[in-house]
Amino acid sequence: MHIMEGFLPSPWWEIWFAITIPIVAYGIYRLTKITKSHPEAKPLLALMGAFIFVLSALKLPSVTGSCSHPTGAGLAAVVVGPGITSVLSLIVLVFQALLLAHGGLTTLGANTFSMGIVGPFAAYAIWIAAKKARLPTSVGVFLAATLGDLLTYVTTSAQLAVAFPSNGGIMGSFLNFGGIFAVTQIPLAIGEGILAVILFDFLAKYKGKLLDSLKVIKLPTVGATGRQEEGQ
Repeated sequence: MHIMEGFLPSPWWEIWFAITIPIVAYGIYRLTKITKSHPEAKPLLALMGAFIFVLSALKLPSVTGSCSHPTGAGLAAVVVGPGITSVLSLIVLVFQALLLAHGGLTTLGANTFSMGIVGPFAAYAIWIAAKKARLPTSVGVFLAATLGDLLTYVTTSAQLAVAFPSNGGIMGSFLNFGGIFAVTQIPLAIGEGILAVILFDFLAKYKGKLLDSLKVIKLPTVGATGRQEEGQ
């Protein structure tokens, strides 16, 4: 989601900044911690940032003054955690606002909250629930990426609704915005889920040891009998 520059009135853009700042600060702490404990993860962090940048730059016009696009944040949350994803999303949104005129600086807090906080934290919760339910990894990644994307736009609709209530009130405005977003966002979210599974499988194949050390996946280990056993 990107609310375009000047589209979100005061005091709402200030409110979203105030909510977003402490969560991003936590993400910076997590980012610092992981780069110190796993310096080999830096290329992976860069890849996740690039993934978010490319997908979220593929915008489609949706609501006047706003746009619809994949986010890439769901997969990043699965791989590096939602806190770090909030930082990566903020960096991406700043670059897009300055270089692509995509989004805006005054709406940065609102955009980061929906795309970089709600989506990733929801995606991570779905990923953990899928692992506990022992669903196949590909299913967990797909659900996390797809539903994380959709919940980003549910949040966008709520942000626009409270800022621009219609004659039917905030709920009426929320349903209007959500209905318009759904036309483009549902197929985009499904496509993002499929792409996330493909990239995750690639990472698991070539960066399996790193994902194992980050506790994203468990690699089989060889026990005393010489048989493969599930990693603890």
